[in-house]
Amino acid sequence: MESQLPTADFLGVESLLAPHEQEKLQDVRDFLAKEVAPRATEWWDRAEFPHEILPKLAELGLSTPVAQGYSHLFSGLLIAELTRADTSIATFFMVHHDLFVEALHTFGSAEQKARLLQDATDLRITGAFALTEPQHGSDVAGRMDTTAVRDGDTWVVNGAKRWIGNGTFCDRLVLWAQEPATGAVRGFLLDATLPGVTRTPIRNKTALRTVQNADIALTGVRIPEADRLAGIGSFEDTRQLLLGSRILVGWQAVGQQLAAFDVARQYAVERHQFGRPVAGFQLIQDQLVTLLGNTVSSMAVMARISALQEQGAADMAQAAFAKSFTTGRMRESVALGCGILGGNGILTDHGMAKIFADAEAVYTYEGTYEINSLIVGRALTGISAFT
Repeated sequence: MESQLPTADFLGVESLLAPHEQEKLQDVRDFLAKEVAPRATEWWDRAEFPHEILPKLAELGLSTPVAQGYSHLFSGLLIAELTRADTSIATFFMVHHDLFVEALHTFGSAEQKARLLQDATDLRITGAFALTEPQHGSDVAGRMDTTAVRDGDTWVVNGAKRWIGNGTFCDRLVLWAQEPATGAVRGFLLDATLPGVTRTPIRNKTALRTVQNADIALTGVRIPEADRLAGIGSFEDTRQLLLGSRILVGWQAVGQQLAAFDVARQYAVERHQFGRPVAGFQLIQDQLVTLLGNTVSSMAVMARISALQEQGAADMAQAAFAKSFTTGRMRESVALGCGILGGNGILTDHGMAKIFADAEAVYTYEGTYEINSLIVGRALTGISAFT
């Protein structure tokens, strides 16, 4: 019965993809169904990262897909499908490919690309993105405490970074620091094994448990000038990367809702109470329709954002709107999903508890819901509510 039911892509957004993109997306689904979905809950429960799947993930050949000629819509639906299978794996993929590798593409020198890009693309080396600090998250643009001072052919870096995804095991980090003498923001391809780099795992998380977040302490770290990203001279340079990643988090919110719908609908059809499937009760059907409506509206917003990206017209206010709108709908959707499962909604055995917990991270990172709402409010009124 379930195979005959419509998918959560109720309005057929995926049909807007080119035929070859639809085929590639199906290849991704097949990979995820075989290699990720059966074990994702086990990894999450144990808070362990599955390094063994990286060669197979690399074989998909989807690092920075837009740079390879795929559409922005395909890139977004790719992230949605990865998230649908496991939000943690999608987050790893985004941090490595859409921040670290993309930074190499955008700001790396010819020598840096020749030295690192192919290994990073093929996941022979892994990367992270070190911007957030212990005391500075949303306000890091104007209050970065990590410093970089030029000393001959090296830069001496001191400071700390927090919540760095992939930070416990990555080979390189795109590290952001401020030069005290000039106020300029510098970017570096930090070798994570250099003396003075200390990486401490962040424990006891209730979301994205498979992602290995770290506190990074930097004490007198000497980074060669050859590892400075010469294309970066101010925080404005980061916005090009953050615009794309913020939009992709909107697609993660779509993926979270796709996952919640999948689990909730299947459970409602199969679970019997009072002698019939709970899907036969009016309240359950209303909740499923609301969940579907949130998902479809989120997909529609993101599809339009993707079209703007194709035109080179997407801006930060639109990205902020996409992120805040979709994550707001997502939060309601995962709560509805938990409710449909009743007591089983709090068990990772049934999938929904993991979806529900991971949603809180998506709601918060790449700018909290509130911060993104204020960015949109500033665009609407011309008045900033930031202090």
